[in-house]
Amino acid sequence: MSSTPDTPQGGFRLSMLLNDTRYRSYTFQFIALVAIIAAMAFIGGNLVRNLAAAGLNISYDFLGQQSGYDINQRPIEYTSQSTHGRAALVGLLNTLIVAFLACVTATIIGVVAGVLRLSPNWLVRKIMSFYVEIFRNVPVLIWILIIFSILINATPAPRAFKGADPQASMWLWDSVAVTNRGVFMPSPVWNDGSMMVIGVFLASIVGVLLFRRYAKAQLFNHGRLISTFWPSVGLFFVPAILAQIVLGNPIGLEYPELKGFNFKGGFTIRGSLIALWLALAVYTGAFIAENVRAGILAISKGQTEAAAALGLRPKRIMSLVVLPQALRVIIPPLISQYLNITKNSSLAIAVGYMDLTGTLGGITLLQTGRAIEAVLLLMLFYLVISLSISFLMNIYNNSTKLKER
Repeated sequence: MSSTPDTPQGGFRLSMLLNDTRYRSYTFQFIALVAIIAAMAFIGGNLVRNLAAAGLNISYDFLGQQSGYDINQRPIEYTSQSTHGRAALVGLLNTLIVAFLACVTATIIGVVAGVLRLSPNWLVRKIMSFYVEIFRNVPVLIWILIIFSILINATPAPRAFKGADPQASMWLWDSVAVTNRGVFMPSPVWNDGSMMVIGVFLASIVGVLLFRRYAKAQLFNHGRLISTFWPSVGLFFVPAILAQIVLGNPIGLEYPELKGFNFKGGFTIRGSLIALWLALAVYTGAFIAENVRAGILAISKGQTEAAAALGLRPKRIMSLVVLPQALRVIIPPLISQYLNITKNSSLAIAVGYMDLTGTLGGITLLQTGRAIEAVLLLMLFYLVISLSISFLMNIYNNSTKLKER
């Protein structure tokens, strides 16, 4: 008895591109790709023709022109005499700074709130539920304005620090001033030997990671529980402090001083940055809390009961058994929340924080009139940032997947 083969016999024919299931999907994908390229070419050609008819052309020469405006929060050197390209770079760094701070803070808030939402304590559970429902159902722009208003009205003006009996005083041994214009704190002064101290500090971080990895391997492979908190703290601080002392304190501090109507010197964190940072963190933290709660609930209760039967405490059960397994459920939606933080940071203009949208997409666009060029650059920057976040988080997500045989 002979069997009929599933695949057709003979050579390749053009009709197989539509009739053969082995090639049909590739045919449709190719047609879709050609259609997209043709649409983009039509739009681009139409844009170029319209610009040419209006006597305009796409040019980025304006990035080398003098900007003529100031930026209040400057992570790098910048003045009003700098170029528009420099202003765009400052705005990009400001966007990255607030996005990074908000992502880290939102993650901490979300994990804590998500775990406490499942607490057996009725009061704690209801408080966390109230936080989640209130913050995630009110637009983030409103929270930015509310927190900014609180910071402006609840903190003293710089003049309150004047006089023999000032109304306000500095914190941490007169080194930090919290005012309605921002937080003024000491800034580092790099002298000879500073790079040695920084190198020791970076080596300490690597040492902490290696030690914690060793402790985890000892626990999983041999059942030995090694305390990691205090040794990690010691490895993190002690070597760098000793290097600082041995090398003669190469890293100094410049303290803020009240001169005239404001503080001078040191490093300044503007109230607009703090308001945007906190608003994005607490708003997105409410969404992350629900992701964490869903991830924990996805773990079978048998896992918790088995861990408890082995004598593990509830805290250890959560950190060693539940959360590591819940990560594969938590991380995919967490990536979306990080992307939302990055894109929501464009609301910074509402409180006067000069991010990428405020510099390149705001003042630079209005001064130069190069709307198309500025918007294209703005889209490119946000696209690269978002794709970078997705790429890095997907690498971490793959590392947390269950390794099957």
